[in-house]
Amino acid sequence: MAAAKDVRSELEKEMMFGMAEKEMEYRVELFNRLTHVCFEKCIDKRHKEGELNMGENSCIDRCVSKYWQVTNIVGGMLGTQQTPM
Repeated sequence: MAAAKDVRSELEKEMMFGMAEKEMEYRVELFNRLTHVCFEKCIDKRHKEGELNMGENSCIDRCVSKYWQVTNIVGGMLGTQQTPM
């Protein structure tokens, strides 16, 4: 009986690790997409200065904020459509 419990807890640990790994991959991909989209939208392609100017900073702030809002809305919509196991 104890051996079956050990196997089950080991499987649960593996499943949790796999889920954590998938979550991390998702977060990295989300960050990469956000960075790419906001960079393309907000940063002048001629790179006149080493630092971001006020307009670029403001644009990036708005872009990131909107991106997170949309991601949360879509995630919430997908979460309500899933059926419980």
